[in-house]
Amino acid sequence: MKLILILFTLLSPLGANASKILFLGDSLTEGYGVQKSDSYPSQLQLLLNKKGLKVVVINAGSSGSTTASGPSRLRWHLKSAPKILVLALGGNDGLRGVKLESTKINLEKTITMAKGKGIRVILGGMKLPHNYGSEYRKKFENLFQTLASKHKVLFIPFMLKDVGGINSLNLPDGIHPNEKGHKIIARNILPIIIKALEVSQ
Repeated sequence: MKLILILFTLLSPLGANASKILFLGDSLTEGYGVQKSDSYPSQLQLLLNKKGLKVVVINAGSSGSTTASGPSRLRWHLKSAPKILVLALGGNDGLRGVKLESTKINLEKTITMAKGKGIRVILGGMKLPHNYGSEYRKKFENLFQTLASKHKVLFIPFMLKDVGGINSLNLPDGIHPNEKGHKIIARNILPIIIKALEVSQ
């Protein structure tokens, strides 16, 4: 089904002329537990449409993905010729206790590949639950800011801002946003998406 949707996007008249925004992420991006149309990339598409912007949002979220999959997945999606990449990977690395250096290397490879193809990059930051220990959490969160500064890419400090940890905006698992949560995420990141589009013109 994903392949069909991507091919439809590429072959449709709109897809051929519109700026494409690729969201490379995990289950949060994919929209785990909600309808695909309720995921934040789909909600963002609606917001951009309302502003009259000719944009196609490609949801390349895949549940369980870590940063290790970033370079190979981006390479595959380059065929869609995105103008903007929203790199929203890293949450699963943190939850699984992946070495921070490995996460850093994987994200850098993905960022470097995208920039090498002339793609505008937006890096999405993540935070970890308090039970992971203050030192590890702080280093994990700082990793994203450090990479954004080093590679001079646009930065979303926390993808789950105003949603993470709020029961009414998440599924019973306390990790994945519900429909309301996804709408808030879309509204929060809309300004930086518009900024990226303006720079990419």
